[in-house]
Amino acid sequence: MSLRGIAAALLLAVGSLAPAFAGPPLASHQHGVVQLDVAVDANRISMQMSSPLDNLLGFERAPRNDAERGRVAAMVATLRSGALFLVDKSGSCRNGAIQLSSAALQLGEPDPAELQTGHADLDASFEFECSAAARAGFVDTALFERFPGIQRIDVQLATPRGQRKLTLARPARRIALPH
Repeated sequence: MSLRGIAAALLLAVGSLAPAFAGPPLASHQHGVVQLDVAVDANRISMQMSSPLDNLLGFERAPRNDAERGRVAAMVATLRSGALFLVDKSGSCRNGAIQLSSAALQLGEPDPAELQTGHADLDASFEFECSAAARAGFVDTALFERFPGIQRIDVQLATPRGQRKLTLARPARRIALPH
C-alpha cells in the first residue's frame, strides 16, 4: 500500500475528523515548506509529511556521487530514527511505524507521476502508539534543527477535540494539540 493509500485509510479510520484534511493535496511542492498532517485518535497519533527533497538534501534528484549518496543515507537514518517528533508524555506514546517514499530515491512505494514533474519529493508517515493520545497537549519537532532547508511547516491538525491549521516558522518547534 502506498503512503497516499495509508493516508486515505487513516482518514477513514478517524471518520468524523476527515473534514480537517479537505483542501489541496498533501504533496504541494514549495521549496522551504513542509506539509504535515497530524491526526489524533484514542490510541494513536499519526503524521503524514511531504517535503521537496531540496529541503532535506539540497537537491531534488537521485544522488550522483558518493557524497550525495552519503547525504541521502544520513537523511534516511535521521527520518527513521524516531527522533524528529517528541509527543507530550501525557499521551503515554511510543514510536511506531515509520514509512518513507520517494521516486527519485527509490524508497517505498512512490507516486510514479512524481518523476514526470521534474520535482522530487519525500513523503513520510510517522505513527505513535499511545495509551491516552487525546491527553497529549503537544508534539515537538526537530525538523528545523535537522534540516536547515526547511523554513516553514504548514500543519493541519485533526483531533477528537478540534481541527485547525497552523504554521510553524523557524525556530518554533511546538505543535500545540487542541484541548
